[in-house]
Amino acid sequence: MHTTFRISTRGAGLYEFTRDVTRWASGTGADEGLLTLFVQHTSCSLLIQENADPEVQVDMREYFHRLVPPTTDPSMSYLTHTYEGPDDMPAHIKAAMLPISLSIPLIDGQLALGTWQGIYLFEHRSRPHNRNVVAQLMVSP
Repeated sequence: MHTTFRISTRGAGLYEFTRDVTRWASGTGADEGLLTLFVQHTSCSLLIQENADPEVQVDMREYFHRLVPPTTDPSMSYLTHTYEGPDDMPAHIKAAMLPISLSIPLIDGQLALGTWQGIYLFEHRSRPHNRNVVAQLMVSP
């Protein structure tokens, strides 16, 4: 079974879509299996991260912004791929550092996420984008 989630972003940051994935997975009627999520883009990532305190998402965004700043920062002057904007090559670097796919067990019809875990698309570009995340559920016999 498979579907595609379309996530609209408003710029850099973490966008939770746990409810959409949970609703789809439970609607399949499957009891046991493995859900794979895969983002079809090279300048964003997927994360399982805390969803209780929004400061976690703010701190994650700020940390990665400082770790890999835009190409306008003097420390990034060595980069040559700059024609798509100062945030593009740094976004590719961040996507290379973070996962672009996730695997989540489905047990007794429920995603086996921890109490404070949420599923996020981590947008690395500063302008809005529409992102596609493909979900495939492999059901246990």
